[in-house]
Amino acid sequence: MAEEELPGVLILDIGGTHGVLEDLAGLLKKHFRLITMKEFLENKKEMSKKIQSIFVFECRPTIDRELLESLPNLKVIGNSGVGVDHLDLKMIANFGVKVTNTPHAVADSTADIGMALMLASARRLVEGNV
Repeated sequence: MAEEELPGVLILDIGGTHGVLEDLAGLLKKHFRLITMKEFLENKKEMSKKIQSIFVFECRPTIDRELLESLPNLKVIGNSGVGVDHLDLKMIANFGVKVTNTPHAVADSTADIGMALMLASARRLVEGNV
């Protein structure tokens, strides 16, 4: 499928401090035409029709009423984190847009770190490693 035929996904940026990681951007490019917030703001009239989804990475871009009103073909907001506290789900639902997230993505890693910290504390491993 040519890039122009792929559905558009709005992201803040690629790389940098708050942008989508380069590897993740490569994966997204297989299924979407990536549209950065800068590209969108420079040409809202054309880009707004192409964007069908928003990929929220590290709580960015900020999803507000103004953004939702400017995206008539928006269908889904994909959040790359566990929680959705930073999203106004009721407002988003009023626009007929679905929200997804990854609720169990880091559950095993969190449990592993918790166990490692408890074992290190109980055995005083950190003190012995100085």
